[in-house]
Amino acid sequence: MDRDPKPRSLNLQVSLVLQLFSSVVSKMASTTKLLLTDLMSGMSHVPSNYIRPFSDRPNLTDVQTSDASSIPLIDLKDLHSPKHSDIIQQIGLACQTDGFFQVKNHGVPETMIKNMLSIAREFFKFPESERLKMYSDDPFKTTRLSTSFNVRTEKLSNWRDFLRLHCFPLQDYVQEWPNNPPLFREQVGEYCTSVRGLVLRLLEAISESLGLEKNYIVKALGKQGQHMALNYYPPCPQPELTYGLPGHTDANLITILLQDEVPGLQVLRNGKWVAVNPIPNTFIVNIGDMMQVISNSRYKSVLHRAVVNCNSERISIPTFYCPAPDAMIGPARELINHDHPAMFRNFTYAEYFEKFWNRGLATECCLDLFKPT
Repeated sequence: MDRDPKPRSLNLQVSLVLQLFSSVVSKMASTTKLLLTDLMSGMSHVPSNYIRPFSDRPNLTDVQTSDASSIPLIDLKDLHSPKHSDIIQQIGLACQTDGFFQVKNHGVPETMIKNMLSIAREFFKFPESERLKMYSDDPFKTTRLSTSFNVRTEKLSNWRDFLRLHCFPLQDYVQEWPNNPPLFREQVGEYCTSVRGLVLRLLEAISESLGLEKNYIVKALGKQGQHMALNYYPPCPQPELTYGLPGHTDANLITILLQDEVPGLQVLRNGKWVAVNPIPNTFIVNIGDMMQVISNSRYKSVLHRAVVNCNSERISIPTFYCPAPDAMIGPARELINHDHPAMFRNFTYAEYFEKFWNRGLATECCLDLFKPT
């Protein structure tokens, strides 16, 4: 008597399905996208690794919009005029009460600003194969394209791709930078040099506002570092579920932010998130953790975040000015007295940055780990 052929047929079907499934999985694995820009093409939902816990979502409806009374706008044209002391006072007040301010008439040419935003956008529009020439997940590389914040350690991803560049001394790093677009090195180099000039003018003014010698802060930094990020935030199908970057402070001394016309930066002020809407041809200046230490907490490093939207891509370009890794950072002695004891112990910037990086973008300020024992 012949055996029933159905089991053999069923087994064959199961085998074919398993082979097809294995093939699909293999194909998916081989086409894994390293960058958000490529991953999100045609996507209608946010992948699970980008979705924040309910208690940690942006709540985009509960955000104030900035105006002249919220985030100060300081006109630097009078910094070296008879109104000098008034500008110094404005800068000091902004550092003390807000930790953020905006500047206009800052000396960086408008054409240079437009070129910088244009070339950043052009870079992120390149084909995937061209962009990936710069990719690395090694946080110690001085020039690298990556995504989120620290892909090696983080459990939740951020809706951002970025190109990180070290840029001072310029001649030490410029040959590592992309050579496509063809004018990238020339135009970005010019921008870095001009922004550094602005940083040095601001550091003199901030030193003066603290009652210190004009060159105090610069001298405290040792061999200063300057690096920048070209941040690209693609449109997000569900912006209420994720962040471009969650709330954090900056580990460095001072940050100079250039942003395009698309809103996204929000600053925590009096317990409320305030949207800092872009003003053409201005920069946003924010006080970093190291400035809070040097000022003995007179000036505040403030929480800020980047949110995304479903309609428009956004470009932001922060320049970070840093102490040398071996620079010993601590409160200025002139700012310590009986009524104002030292709020932090002395430490090297390398020690601080290691803890900052390993913790990721934590809402709690890393400075709490460096208070006197």
